[in-house]
Amino acid sequence: MTPKDLRFEAPIGANVKGEMWSCVEIPSSVDFFGTGKSVRVDAEVDGIRLENVGAMVTGTGGHMISLSAKVRKQLGKDVGDIVRVAVAPSSPAR
Repeated sequence: MTPKDLRFEAPIGANVKGEMWSCVEIPSSVDFFGTGKSVRVDAEVDGIRLENVGAMVTGTGGHMISLSAKVRKQLGKDVGDIVRVAVAPSSPAR
């Protein structure tokens, strides 16, 4: 990642309209990205690189990154488990 990335720990799992989604919420994301709209990001979750993925809006004023079943299997983690995350806006050239 870059010196201008956002690093945090968070549990896998975001409550979206009463359903638990396998996402990681990004703290202070609107301030970090400068927008409340969806953005493209590069992320690293417990060492697994996710390039040019969508950071979706949560509906509560922030952003979240979805972690597919394939990624969760690579991590050996599931909803409720804590992960270390680094996230940065994707390069405009992508």
